[in-house]
Amino acid sequence: MRYGILGDIHSNFEALDTVIRELRKERVDRWISVGDVVGYGADPARCVDVVRELKCTVVAGNHDYAVCDRLNVDFFNAYAREAVLWTRKVLSREQMQFLEDLELISVLDGEVTVVHGSLNFPEMFDYIQTSYDAHLSLQALTTPVCFLGHSHVPVTFLQGQTVSYTLDPVIRLRDGERALVNVGSVGQPRDEDPRAAYAVYDSKTRTVEVKRIEYDVEAAGRKILDAGLPEILAERIKYGR
Repeated sequence: MRYGILGDIHSNFEALDTVIRELRKERVDRWISVGDVVGYGADPARCVDVVRELKCTVVAGNHDYAVCDRLNVDFFNAYAREAVLWTRKVLSREQMQFLEDLELISVLDGEVTVVHGSLNFPEMFDYIQTSYDAHLSLQALTTPVCFLGHSHVPVTFLQGQTVSYTLDPVIRLRDGERALVNVGSVGQPRDEDPRAAYAVYDSKTRTVEVKRIEYDVEAAGRKILDAGLPEILAERIKYGR
């Protein structure tokens, strides 16, 4: 089975469309989204419709829940909060219901787990940024690999005798090894690389490839400005911050 994994999309249709075209060339069998389909960008409705058309397995991100009022936006920074409130105005009732119905965790084929933040407390939307953070989630992992997002920075934590991490874009899982793979972000990378990030997992070869691709950042940024969203949201996608 070949899985195409979409990192945080964040309403960036230009990035999403480019990534999907690349993943179609990969002949993936199943599509996965690690959540935060919406937020920050100017095309939330279009992005929600696309993941639904793909029959994508989608888990809830904090922005998804915030938009449908399942999460308090008081904890968001001012720019994120403004984008959430704007997004609520442009989604249809059906699109909002789709976000509201998203589960926090999904397990596919007994092979793959999907979550947005931490696996041990998914409802808290904690970041996994240290080996200890990873250790807590790896204890809760029941499949060989878990795909996640939230930090927008690609990194893989591996559980062997100890927990280690790697920034390598190609990860081959050894027998008995388990992994937490942060696939980065399709629509708003934060590792100072503005290219859209996504991943392919081949369960037969037990190989994960985290990939990057350029997209029309300028067009996505213009849409953000035209929508009246904060200028910083258009600027940061240019620099991957």
